[in-house]
Amino acid sequence: METILNKIEAALAAIPYPQQPEGLYEPIRYVLSMGGKRLRPTLTLMAYALYKEDTERALPTAIGLETYHNHTLLHDDLMDKADMRRGKATVHKKWDENTAILSGDTMLIMAFQHILRTDCHRLPEVLNLAARTMQEICEGQQYDMNFESLSDVREEEYIEMIRLKTSVLLACALKAGALIADAPKEDCELLYQFGEKIGLAFQLQDDYLDCYGDPAVFGKQIGGDICCAKKTFMLINAFNRANDAQKAELNRLLNDVDEREEKVTGVLALYDELKIPALCRERMETLYAEARRIFDSLPIAAERKQPLWDYAEKLLSRKK
Repeated sequence: METILNKIEAALAAIPYPQQPEGLYEPIRYVLSMGGKRLRPTLTLMAYALYKEDTERALPTAIGLETYHNHTLLHDDLMDKADMRRGKATVHKKWDENTAILSGDTMLIMAFQHILRTDCHRLPEVLNLAARTMQEICEGQQYDMNFESLSDVREEEYIEMIRLKTSVLLACALKAGALIADAPKEDCELLYQFGEKIGLAFQLQDDYLDCYGDPAVFGKQIGGDICCAKKTFMLINAFNRANDAQKAELNRLLNDVDEREEKVTGVLALYDELKIPALCRERMETLYAEARRIFDSLPIAAERKQPLWDYAEKLLSRKK
């Protein structure tokens, strides 16, 4: 893992940006230097390593997917009016909104330029996969925006939204690495399905930790989703399970714009009363088991694929 992460960081630091216009490229350099888990490029290189040793061959696509992921963060932060990202000012705050849009657009173009540098006879498949994934992520974002004005979002609608918004890029990263390694078609599909399940479980864990996590470990203030009445697995199922009185109390708390502490404490009390935490953990365990079943069916020697499972387990074992 350390070797892979070092390769990714070195490749990101070595990106040759044009000198001018500085106002276009400096925000991109800034964003890509802010760190993060580097989850997507790591998955690409780990999937490639299941079949071949020379992981540098998959680096251009790995860097392309990481560049694209950070492009989405630039635009997400602008749409959400977020002030901070990874402890630093977001691009639209450090520069301005127009810069966030234009630099973000440039990152999308650069992502494809990176991928195009991949030496791979299946490059058209990789490009088609990337393009389809990027379109699906936009669809997921639109669904997420639609949910803001809806009061009756169903659980299955939410699961599909997070599959599109979060899971498909993890699945894409894994499948892309396998394609570049010229893995069998069946293996590529299994890795894609594995990535989808892991991505869904990861997002549900994020929903859970936003309510019940340790801020020092989770990296965010607890209750952020509650404060903005975000439609999460937790809130959707709370409304589904609540009686009329509980629904009225939920609506009262969510509409209270002033008392953050009272809002978070009150909503969490209702979640506990309705057994929402147990429901979320149960769904995560189901997805985890499905991911394990898919992973076990991958026809690769156990010792060779174990590091990938260990990495997935680590992602889903953050302290509660």
